[in-house]
Amino acid sequence: MTMNYHYYNASSRYEMVVEIANIALDEFKTHHTSRNYTGLVQRYYQLVEEDYGDPRAERFHLMDHPMFTFGLVAIYLSWVLVLGPLFMRDRKPFQLRRTLVIYNAFQVALSGYMFYEHLMAGWLNYNLKCQPVDYSDGPMSKRMLNLCYIYYLSKLTEFADTVFFVLRKKSSQITWLHVYHHSVTPLETWVLVKFLAGGNATFPNLLNNFVHVCMYFYYMMSAMGPEYAKFLWWKKYMTELQIAQFVLCIFHTLRALFSNQCQFSKFISALLLLNASIFFCLFMNFYMQSYKKSKAQQALQQQQQQEKLTAAQEVASKADSNNNNHMEMLTQKLKAH
Repeated sequence: MTMNYHYYNASSRYEMVVEIANIALDEFKTHHTSRNYTGLVQRYYQLVEEDYGDPRAERFHLMDHPMFTFGLVAIYLSWVLVLGPLFMRDRKPFQLRRTLVIYNAFQVALSGYMFYEHLMAGWLNYNLKCQPVDYSDGPMSKRMLNLCYIYYLSKLTEFADTVFFVLRKKSSQITWLHVYHHSVTPLETWVLVKFLAGGNATFPNLLNNFVHVCMYFYYMMSAMGPEYAKFLWWKKYMTELQIAQFVLCIFHTLRALFSNQCQFSKFISALLLLNASIFFCLFMNFYMQSYKKSKAQQALQQQQQQEKLTAAQEVASKADSNNNNHMEMLTQKLKAH
């Protein structure tokens, strides 16, 4: 195995890249001749797995091949975008109040547990500036590997977020950002377990678990009924907390990417940076759109209130005018008598 390639010097890294490029080109020529491009993709994956795959992950279900996870994501998308809306087209929305409370309470507990485990299995002792992946069979390394697998499974359970939206006919909640986020994270976490179970690659997970404790607690209280709405004043801060999460990920990854002393993979750091940057832009766009919409709604409400006040004042003014006219007529009649 050559998973420790980031320990090599610049010259050996260059030679390794050239060797990988030559192997990739040879495989392409071989499969291009027979037009077997599916076999080419499978061969590329086999080479990557042989060189960089973590053999400890082989004991976990769904880790044999990424197609299992791709299949689950495809089922999720087909339900959310096609089958679910068709199923609910002529049906009334389900309430699912008790189900949502139980589900969100479960997610709060699971996220809290994973946050604790990320601290105990690594981040209380990790180097915050740079932490390579530990591929040994030590107890803490295995603990982190097991945690990464649980984290991967948790992302599959979060498909239920969107399923509940469909069953409740909350189509406004099923945004492009929501669907993209729930589709990509299972694939990312599969890669995490298969190749990168530990070190810098788990820093986003630590932050994400903390955010999810807060987020699912909010959802749980929201599902408990309108009488709890007065306790949900901090709704807008949830998106700000998510944005802060990605900002921290970006700075943390940049530190590892441009540090000559950091032995964490530069290539993986670049991918982590790209991923965090994409989500940062998406969440910022969502936040700005929601902020503008909120401002527009407030302006509209103020305008409507002002119009109502003006109309009431006009009615009152007319009433006063009519009363004055009536009094003048009475006065004139009295004088006439």
